Amino acid sequence: MTAKKHTWRDIWILISIGILLLYLLFLIYPLFSLLQQSVMGPEGFTLEYFQKFFSKAYYFNTLWNSFKVSICATAITLILGVPLAYFYNMYEIRGKTFLQLIIILCSMSAPFIGAYAWILLCGNNGLVTNLCRELLHIQIPSIYGFGGILLVLSLQLFPLVFLYVSGAMKNIDNSLLEAAENMNCTGARRFFKIVVPLCMPTILAAALLVFMRAFADFGTPLLIGQGYRTFPVEIYNAFFSETGGNYGFACATSVIAILITTVIFLIQKWSSNKFSFTMNALHPIERKKAKGVFNVLIHVYCYLIVGIAFLPQIYIFYESFRKTSGKAFVPGYSLASYQSAFMVAGNAIKNTFVIGLSALVIIILLAILIAYLVTRRRSPLNNTIDVMSMLPYVIPGSVVGIALIMAFNKKPLILTGTMIIMIIALVIRRLPYTIRSSAATLQQIQITVEEAAISLGCSKMKAFFKITIPMMANGIVSGAILSWVTIITELSTAICLYTVRTQTLTLAIYTYVLRGNDGIAAALATILSFTTIVSLLVFMKVSKNKEITF
Repeated sequence: MTAKKHTWRDIWILISIGILLLYLLFLIYPLFSLLQQSVMGPEGFTLEYFQKFFSKAYYFNTLWNSFKVSICATAITLILGVPLAYFYNMYEIRGKTFLQLIIILCSMSAPFIGAYAWILLCGNNGLVTNLCRELLHIQIPSIYGFGGILLVLSLQLFPLVFLYVSGAMKNIDNSLLEAAENMNCTGARRFFKIVVPLCMPTILAAALLVFMRAFADFGTPLLIGQGYRTFPVEIYNAFFSETGGNYGFACATSVIAILITTVIFLIQKWSSNKFSFTMNALHPIERKKAKGVFNVLIHVYCYLIVGIAFLPQIYIFYESFRKTSGKAFVPGYSLASYQSAFMVAGNAIKNTFVIGLSALVIIILLAILIAYLVTRRRSPLNNTIDVMSMLPYVIPGSVVGIALIMAFNKKPLILTGTMIIMIIALVIRRLPYTIRSSAATLQQIQITVEEAAISLGCSKMKAFFKITIPMMANGIVSGAILSWVTIITELSTAICLYTVRTQTLTLAIYTYVLRGNDGIAAALATILSFTTIVSLLVFMKVSKNKEITF
């Protein structure tokens, strides 16, 4: 019995060491290579790349542009998302399951597809632009630049606030709200005095996630910015410039990006800990039916915001069925765009599933092991693994891609240009989602369940696979679906690493958007949206959960 226990403990130590070595090789070593390249010039150690960045107003303006977009997008998403979550969870909303599914679809689509759709709608020759010009003789403001980026990111990211705050509101005890009502604290006053303070840790977490997503977004400003330069685009251009990339400067700006996002993450963690407290909803909130005009206004608010956010995907779907002549749309409808899409981008669709599913299998395996290690086998070694697993959460995708290129474009391990490096990048970037979801579920499972199985003669290994993992299934599936959806919509990392042979669906969409081939781009975007819808429906079916929260 002692020998078996000792062997099992050694196995977990070996697993911990193995996972740590993987992180050291595929995360820490690339980041170290990035840092090394940022301070190494032709004659050795130098800080000239950092001096170049801090000595020119152009780069400061680019950084300020990213901060301005991210701060404004975060503020707007909170203004839209928090009241939406409040109305959804406090009052009866007709078609609430359908409404939530649409909200999730808004958040899961690739941001650059939303930018592309808004260009088709409100661009210089867009549908809405032409209608306003011809029927109303009104020239609508330009969709390009700061305003367009802010519009796309706000409508893309407010669903994340909704999902986070909805999860927090499920932990509010209804007796608190009833007590406030008895003290004549109702309506907007109750919302600001009771609900918002109780949800503040979650609101801060959601604000961080929105800020990081907006700050790191690459495709939206590149498509719709038109001269409004942001930090991720500047990093990409520095590395992949057509006149020859300045690798040292690109690495220096990447290091600055990592430092900025890390500082923001630490500030958020500090503020969350300061405002943190525990809630246990013995009496969960019960939805009530609003009365009169207020009920109408709630429904109008919810469906109007969600409808505007989902409008781009509806229009992309519509455009995919229009006839095309060359690159232009012509009157009539057909499936020609889909036929062309499968002909010219069939390999991209196949690569999306091959690369995505390969990454997902590895993510699920590692997430189960890491979640168990950091929850059940706490130690300095496993705490180190836990910290490393969260690093990609705060690093922009383009920076991860550049770091992997710098690390694995030379012997002894050359991976640049292969499918393997794209799988590694996706695993690094999307593993935290499944780890956190699995760990949260495991924390709710009493360890006495495993101990009971062992006391009845079940080995520890068998108890882990036969008892613990099945009980973690809901959290594993939840995190895996979220990882999967973000994998198939990934652009910022993939655009740094792909070749013609490893092009994915998002890259194919992006390529055809740049070429102006709107028919094929719309068809591919619709295929991607359909894949996302099916993934979410599978999750809701498997988890038997009609409401999704984070």
